[in-house]
Amino acid sequence: MRPSPLFSFISSLSIFTLLLLHAPPPSTAALANPTTTTASAAAPYTDFILKSCQNTLYPDTCYASLSRYASAVRGDVARLARVAIGVSLDHAKSMTTYVGNNNLSPLADGGGEHRAVAAIRDCSSTLGDSVDQIQESLQQMKQLGGSAEDLAFQLSNVLTWMSAAETNEDTCVDGFDNVADGSLRSDVYDGVVKVKQLTSNALALVNAFANKVAKP
Repeated sequence: MRPSPLFSFISSLSIFTLLLLHAPPPSTAALANPTTTTASAAAPYTDFILKSCQNTLYPDTCYASLSRYASAVRGDVARLARVAIGVSLDHAKSMTTYVGNNNLSPLADGGGEHRAVAAIRDCSSTLGDSVDQIQESLQQMKQLGGSAEDLAFQLSNVLTWMSAAETNEDTCVDGFDNVADGSLRSDVYDGVVKVKQLTSNALALVNAFANKVAKP
């Protein structure tokens, strides 16, 4: 089976930069050079990631996407939620770039996948909106603070934006309901489903953090 062209659009995750800005000093060196983050260093915190991911709809995807950041998250619920949003954003951006590639429509036309063209065009718009909403969420998560009332309001904004992003991704996925199986459906549909799962997981982790904050 040939490698999916989607992989050529996946750039190095900018999440390391995000973590570098917020992680405690002991993690800084490892984040600046991810290869130094060894399994032994992360081991004490991987159980936290695993347990937290059990409260998401896609726990396997959750753990696979976040376990590499265990030593940076260090059992912090807020940091885990922030990292999850960052991972979701990176994948959403990559998928938006791929879907917006002008070479996709001619490929669909040439392969007789005419319905795929409309689905791809719709996806390009809805995924763009999703990226904007996830970016807003991440920016808000990096600026949390103030009174308990302020924090509740800020987290409510994040939950609203992440929920809207997931809805946009659902819309993109639904657009492929009547598209026949083929290379474009496989590459685009499967890629957007992955983004949707990451967004859903991030939303669940933010919600878990919000619930923890709300407890007296």
